[in-house]
Amino acid sequence: MATFFTADTHFGDPHVLRHGRAHFGSVAVHDEALIAHWNAVVGPDDTVWHLGDFAVDSSRQRCAEIFSRLNGHKHLVRGNHDSNRILDLPWAEPPMENARLTLADGTGRDRRLFLSHYAHRAWPGLWRETIHLFGHSHGWLPDTSRSCDVGIDACEARPVGLDDILERLNAAELAPEELARHGLR
Repeated sequence: MATFFTADTHFGDPHVLRHGRAHFGSVAVHDEALIAHWNAVVGPDDTVWHLGDFAVDSSRQRCAEIFSRLNGHKHLVRGNHDSNRILDLPWAEPPMENARLTLADGTGRDRRLFLSHYAHRAWPGLWRETIHLFGHSHGWLPDTSRSCDVGIDACEARPVGLDDILERLNAAELAPEELARHGLR
């Protein structure tokens, strides 16, 4: 059983086709591709944390249909587009505004995570090496050494695991304020 993270799937949203996802051609193709990418990496017993904006402009019935086709035990950290038709889906637990959890990485080291739909400049546990995962920015904000956009626009349209995130964080250039704090600028 693995744990994955994603955000900003925007199932049913024609607006995302005009902003970075035009290669899908239509909302139907977009939705089917995202479902296929999800199910290619997430197994039925895996856990997925969706960090907001699950669906937009989809009926309650369409949201439920898409949700039922996605593998895994799904949790929701609420995004700005997640209305009652999303909040009422059978999530593993009630949707929340943010979450904190601890997961072991591939080496067995525990990693503290702060999950939010929105990117933060500071977050609970920042000074204790807590990693911040977010969506909402659609890949426009660069990762830092401790903050990572897990939205599908930043993650090849698929959920990502903790070890993939750690690789991205290790490769991320330190933000100017981090460079200054470490005396590197």
